[in-house]
Amino acid sequence: MFEAFEKYLTEKADLDAGEINAVRAVSIEKKLRKSQYLLQEGDVCHYSCFIVRGCLRMYTVGDDGIEHILRFAVENWWISDRESFNNGSPSRCNIDALENCEVILIEKHDFIHLLTAIPKFRTFVDRLLARSFDAVQNRIMDSITHSTEERYQNFVTRFPGIFSRVPLRMIASYLGVSRETLSRVRTQFVQK
Repeated sequence: MFEAFEKYLTEKADLDAGEINAVRAVSIEKKLRKSQYLLQEGDVCHYSCFIVRGCLRMYTVGDDGIEHILRFAVENWWISDRESFNNGSPSRCNIDALENCEVILIEKHDFIHLLTAIPKFRTFVDRLLARSFDAVQNRIMDSITHSTEERYQNFVTRFPGIFSRVPLRMIASYLGVSRETLSRVRTQFVQK
């Protein structure tokens, strides 16, 4: 499992063999079954998680019992509740597996040590966080300035690999619309 992570870090962060070994020493390999939690609301997020194989989602449940999906993550993506991870506060979110998954976990204190000990890793993580911030900002802009049809089309364009792997009801939740509305929009989209 680590070999895929090693390949990713070599390509994306340009880490050398010694730096890879430092990451390997603190990496925890974990398998998740479909529907198994990586993080539950109320728990503190102690890990940064890299996805080797599978698809996860991060979501919260409103007072009305309705799930609100914040993000999906697939192979070669990272996922964690950054607020809980950074502050040590109880998470307001859940992260669970939508498929059987293989992930690499790095505990917070080890992750911070890697940032300090390996400057290239810090630069790489800074770039990841900046891109993540951009993605969140774009999602907010989409949700306040675009129609449902445009948000759907943007989702399909930006995340074609995810679109085919998650149920329609979850995509509707991510887009902030009902399943019926999304079905109507999909039908219109296919007919064009």
